[in-house]
Order: sequence, then C-alpha cells, then structure tokens
Amino acid sequence: MSNDVTPRLSLPFVAAGQAQKHITVNEALGKLDGLVQLAVHSRTVAAQPASPVDGAMHILPAGATGAAWFDKAAGLLARHVDGVWETLTPSAGWLAWIIDEGLALIHDGENWTPLSSTFKNLTAARSPFFAAIRFEILEQEVTLSGASVATSVAIPSRAVVLGVSTRTSVAITGATSYSCGVAGDTGKFGASLGVAKNASNVGVVGPTAYYADTPVVITAAGGSFTGGKVRVSIQVMRFDPPAAV
Repeated sequence: MSNDVTPRLSLPFVAAGQAQKHITVNEALGKLDGLVQLAVHSRTVAAQPASPVDGAMHILPAGATGAAWFDKAAGLLARHVDGVWETLTPSAGWLAWIIDEGLALIHDGENWTPLSSTFKNLTAARSPFFAAIRFEILEQEVTLSGASVATSVAIPSRAVVLGVSTRTSVAITGATSYSCGVAGDTGKFGASLGVAKNASNVGVVGPTAYYADTPVVITAAGGSFTGGKVRVSIQVMRFDPPAAV
C-alpha cells in the first residue's frame, strides 16, 4: 500500500508532521463527495462543458474535446471542482447513476456496463442437493436479410419458454412487417410486427417446454428483408438437477 494515498479511492493521507493538514483532509473529503453515491451527468457528452457547476461529474466518451478532456481516455471520470477538471480512474465494482439516461452502470475493471445486463440469470429456488429453478434471458441483435433469419442463440433444451420479446433497433426495409416464432410456427411469439425503429412486441405465451435447442426465427412479410435489425430477448425458466454424488 502507498504511504501517500488509500489503496481503493486514492484519498490522500495526512503525513506525520504535515503543516496545513486541513488541505489534505479537504482534498480527501472532496473526492469522497464526488465518488460516494456516484452520480454522473452523462457518458455521451463529448464536448467539455463551458460553464459546469461545481462538482459536475462525467464519464468521458471516446473522442472527447476541450482543453481538459481532449487527450483523456474513454471511460475515465471527469470531475469539475474549484474551477478545474480532474480525472479519476474507476475500478472494478464501482457503480454510477447516469442522470441523463436514468441508468445504473457498473465498472468491470475495463469498461462501464449497464447494471441490468449483469442480471441475465436469477436462481429462484435451490434445494439442499443443489437442484435449482432459474429464470434466464438470452439476447441477440439480429441483422435481417432475405426471407427469414434464425437467431444463433437458441431456446435451450429442457427449458420452459415464458415469452420472446422483440424490438426493431434499426428500421427494416424490404418487408412491410415481420413475424417472430420458431420453425413450423413462425408467428408463435407475434405476427404483423412493426418495421419502424423502436417498434416492439412482448410475445407472451403459455409456458411451453422445449426438448431440443431451438432457434427463434424472424420471418419477413410483404417482401424479403433488405436491411434492418431486431433485438430478440428469449425469456425462459430453466432447471438444474441435483448435484453429482
């Protein structure tokens, strides 16, 4: 451990015999004020604000501009205090609330990731012998082309499907609508779905068991796909057997 700063937040220590100790203490308190219950104004604003409020905090995006931002790596925290921008390096496990998105992020040691994306699998119950019931979401953004496209992620064998939801993430061209289903039942999770950007559907079904890995199929209607993307979320319940003896 450094003799000058704390190991996790790099808060400065008061040195033995140091004069004007209040300066070091105030610096440490200032950092704590910015980092505890971390709230960030934005992670997408690339231009250094001209008149930031004292205490303003940003996550720097790639290509940031401005005298204090232009040469700083993406992902660093930029904090404005006493008229000066300082950068702070986040560590794995740091949480931040992004004010302009209403979104919580977690840092994995390299990148900021939406906290919600870390909860793709939830164990609802587990027995003393480790049999378990798990709720899981499998996702993929599918690029559309031709008459139909199958996902590379699949409904898992011996899973119970509760629904498959979709969102058009890039406006679809060629087709006038599309269906979401599986081979042999192309509209199982929805038909006549919208091609405009952000059109969405929640394809709820009665709990349905699958006994083989089964891709989801996106099928064009009114013409073949010539472009566009759809985000597919497969929402399932899975089961783990008791542990081996």
